[in-house]
Amino acid sequence: MTSPRRSAGPSEAEKAAIIAACQNFIDEVLKPRFLPIIRPTAFNYPIDISGKWRGNRYRFLQRYRSGFPENLGEEFDSPSTRLDWRGRDRFDIQWFRHTGTWHCLYRDVSLAEALKILETDGILHPL
Repeated sequence: MTSPRRSAGPSEAEKAAIIAACQNFIDEVLKPRFLPIIRPTAFNYPIDISGKWRGNRYRFLQRYRSGFPENLGEEFDSPSTRLDWRGRDRFDIQWFRHTGTWHCLYRDVSLAEALKILETDGILHPL
C-alpha cells in the first residue's frame, strides 16, 4: 500500500488568490487594529505589517525600525505567523516564537477559517 502524495504546491491561480485574500486581511484587519499609526520610540518599533509567499507558505511579517542610537533608522522584518499550504484550501497555522522556532497551533483549516483564527487568537496577533 502506498501513502498518498501531497501536491507540489498550489497552482499559480490558487497562490494569487491566497496572496490577495491575505493582503486584504492585512489592509482591512491587521493594520487598522494593530498599527493604525507609527509611534517612534527609543527602541525597536513597528512600522509596517506585510506578507510574503515563500515555498508553500505564506508568512505574515512585521517591519521594525530601530530607535537605538547605535543603529538609528535601520529596519528589519520579523515573522509572526504563517500559513502552511497542505492542499486545496487547507492550511496549518504556525506561530513564530521569540526563540526562533515555529510551532503548529492549528491543523488543516480552510483559508477563511485561518484568517478568522488569526483575527481572534491573541497569541497570533502581531506586535
